[in-house]
Amino acid sequence: MDVKDAIDKRRAFRSLDSIPITQELVEDLAKSAQLSPSCFNNQPWRFCFVYDKEMLEKMKTALSKGNEWAYSASMMIAVFSKKEFDCIIHEREYYLFGCGMAVGLLMLRSTELGLVAHPIAGYSPKKVREVLGIPDEMNIITLIMVGKHSTTISPVLSEKQVADEKERPARFPLEKFVYLNKFK
Repeated sequence: MDVKDAIDKRRAFRSLDSIPITQELVEDLAKSAQLSPSCFNNQPWRFCFVYDKEMLEKMKTALSKGNEWAYSASMMIAVFSKKEFDCIIHEREYYLFGCGMAVGLLMLRSTELGLVAHPIAGYSPKKVREVLGIPDEMNIITLIMVGKHSTTISPVLSEKQVADEKERPARFPLEKFVYLNKFK
């Protein structure tokens, strides 16, 4: 699969089947993120790969209502950092940008491997820190749910989520976010 195919195929599916999580898979995904660009090569991203059954159960307590679908993830990846890990140029803090790029590469590699890597915003950062032992000064940026796309729609999904499983949600037209030569 080439990069364009992975971009086209990537979807934030919520109906997930279980997959075996191996050390090789964790290293493969981590190495993909590791190669991401960052300001002065500071590599601000930190990832905690959670796949132990007991730890996954504990992580479920950090998820917000509406994310019950994520209970079927075979692995949750906590992405965290702090601004001091990367360039701070005047008011610009680059660590979020760097972490986002690393997550993007991890997601594309997951897609290439036939997996779903679905980042979410619905979680309690405080609870994630508590469960995983992440220090308070770290910003929990996202949790990524990893599994295999199920052909069976999860029964916990809302009507909108079911619709999104069946068809890719509409994307903005280019003219909504692309400007040529000057903001208009």
